[in-house]
Order: sequence, then structure tokens, then C-alpha cells
Amino acid sequence: QAQLVESGGGLVQAGGSLRLSCTASGRTGSRYSMGWFRQVPGKEREFVAAIRWSDGDTYYADSVKGRFTISRPNAKNTVYLQMNRLKPEDTAAYYCATSRNLVELNTQWAYDSWGQGTQVTVYS
Repeated sequence: QAQLVESGGGLVQAGGSLRLSCTASGRTGSRYSMGWFRQVPGKEREFVAAIRWSDGDTYYADSVKGRFTISRPNAKNTVYLQMNRLKPEDTAAYYCATSRNLVELNTQWAYDSWGQGTQVTVYS
């Protein structure tokens, strides 16, 4: 399993932007997909975005489509989540994860390693 460290969270006004980063270590090569999930206390963890290792295809939750962008430059061990036009409902702890899967990347069950999370708080 990989060790994942997220960074970039913080406090931002609605309409603003943040960029989250996640670096994976301890995993050989780059043949693993990466994803972002978020969780609010008392609610289930929900899918945000993912990028598939084999072809770089990206997937987004409907709630963030058009506002968030996931990227993984040169398919290396770091994934980014650029979050624009943030809304108060985007407030959550954001987690990155890695997966050997090529399918079902919008489900947390596809992932085998998780970071500790970084808090994003959007105020109006």
C-alpha cells in the first residue's frame, strides 16, 4: 500500500479557489489510479474526482463538474485537485486515494490506500 499526504486545504470565501495536492510514496511505478473524496461529519464519504492511470481519463461528481479539475502531470506520484468557484457546500475534509482499478473509480471500495485528509472550509 502507498502512503499518501494531502496538502492545500484551508479557509476560503465563496467564489474563491484552492488547489489540493496529494503525493504518494511507497508504491512502485505509476500504474495506479488516483482519486479525491470528501466527507462531512456525520455523512458518508463521497466521490469528488478521479483520474485513471491507463489513459488519463478523468471522472467527476456532478456537483463539482465544471468547477474542479483533477490532474496528474506526467502520470507521476502527485495528483492535484484545482477547485474553482467554491461554494459553502464544498466544505469538507478532502481525502486522496490510490487504486489498482480501471473501473468503478467513483466508489471508495475501489481504493486501497488513503491519506489523512485536508480540511477545506468555504464561508459565505
